[in-house]
Amino acid sequence: MKFDIRKIEKKDNLFIKKTLINVMNEYGVPSEGTALADLELNHMYESYLLDKHIYYILTIENKIFGGAGIAPLKNSDKNICELQKMYFLPIARGKGLGSLMIKKCIDYASKSRFEYCYIETMHNMIKAQKLYTSYGFEFIDSPLGNTGHSSCTVWMLKKL
Repeated sequence: MKFDIRKIEKKDNLFIKKTLINVMNEYGVPSEGTALADLELNHMYESYLLDKHIYYILTIENKIFGGAGIAPLKNSDKNICELQKMYFLPIARGKGLGSLMIKKCIDYASKSRFEYCYIETMHNMIKAQKLYTSYGFEFIDSPLGNTGHSSCTVWMLKKL
């Protein structure tokens, strides 16, 4: 299996949007109060061109199977970033690719001089939560910032 993790390109917009929607629908993610309602879903490449923003695409045999990104956490201290929109199609799961993606994102966050990395997820994404805890993310009692993701009920934070 030949895979690659690379920065998002403009040509990826439609494919990564479809990938993210497919995974969120698989998990029954509500359309309101989650990443499904994010405006940047329609123009991911452009959304991650800003300073201290990056989005990585996972390809297998040159086809998109997932992605994840880092951006400053909205309406919070400037030293906190958010691990955003980390979703993989089923064929890409269980192969260690999520670990590689998180490592790449955390490395970028550290190099960008963030001190903490935050993530929100859904209660039923248990395997994802297990992956996050294996990288030092800890559960916290309430959300940080103002992501607009009021339907996400699991919040995690990692000191970088």
